[in-house]
Formats: sequence, structure tokens, C-alpha cells
Amino acid sequence: MSATVIVVTAVAAFMAGFSGVAVLVRAGFVVGPLAAYGVPRGWWDLLGAAKVAGAVGLLVGYVVPVVGVLAAGGLVLYFAGAVVTVLRARAYGHVPFPLVYLAPAAAVLILG
Repeated sequence: MSATVIVVTAVAAFMAGFSGVAVLVRAGFVVGPLAAYGVPRGWWDLLGAAKVAGAVGLLVGYVVPVVGVLAAGGLVLYFAGAVVTVLRARAYGHVPFPLVYLAPAAAVLILG
């Protein structure tokens, strides 16, 4: 495993984990937009847990590479869904935010 893969995976795991925990603790900068986009409150815990699980899966990928690749794929799908959600809410100025989180997960998937 190259140093690039190690660093990109760590960055992706940190970003997904941070975002997931922010949803779980109801940080206003995350849940405010979720509410504005029309994401049901009942989904928030599941969405936060999915991001945390993806972050953990990326880290497990250091030991079991297939788990890391699957976690990266799941995070790419998750954040692609977030892009679609933002677009459906017509919050076009917010599209870069999920793309910033999608990029390192996609890089892990490509490098893995």
C-alpha cells in the first residue's frame, strides 16, 4: 500500500466520520441544510451512522483491503445521493459541499 493511498484513505475517513458525527450530534451547519433540502428527520440518524460506518470501513481497509474498497464505494454512492438531493432542492450553490466529501472517497476507490 502506497503512502498516497494511506493518506487519501485517512483524509476520506476523517471527512466522512466528521460529517457523520456532525449529523448524529445535530450540528446546525449540517442539519439546517438537511431540513432545508426536505430530508426527513427520521432519516438523520441513519444517514449519520452510514457515514460513520463508511469511515470505519475505510480504516478497516488498511487491514482488509476489500472492506476499504467496499466502504469507499458505499461513500461514493452516499455522497452522489447527497448531490442529487441538493440538486432536487434547487440549492445549486450547495452542490460543491457533497462533492468535496465525495472526491476523497472516489480517490480511495480509484486507488484501491
